[in-house]
Amino acid sequence: QVQLVESGGGLVQPGGSLRLSCSASGSIRRIHDMGWYRQAPGKQRELVATISSTTKYADSVKGRFTISRDNAKNLVYLQMNTLKPEDTAVYYCYADINTTSVVRRLYWGQGTQVTVSS
Repeated sequence: QVQLVESGGGLVQPGGSLRLSCSASGSIRRIHDMGWYRQAPGKQRELVATISSTTKYADSVKGRFTISRDNAKNLVYLQMNTLKPEDTAVYYCYADINTTSVVRRLYWGQGTQVTVSS
């Protein structure tokens, strides 16, 4: 069994910052890429950022968000600066994990709400 648990969401004013964290635990042999998606009300889930040996960002967050990871602790972070109301969404962590040498799949966290409002 593998679990991803997110933390760090909340309410913040426009221009503010938040840091999301996601911890992976359980029967983990290897983690490939990790990252974050988000889903706003009435919209499709969209990729925010991913990290493996490189990082990738959605155009809408480039220069404002930074993804990082701690491989020793199976953690991934999303530092979000200069937040805008349009960043309001539920943010989901994911990880591409080998649980055995041949079994590999994506795992998802439960989601954490980020609300940017004055």
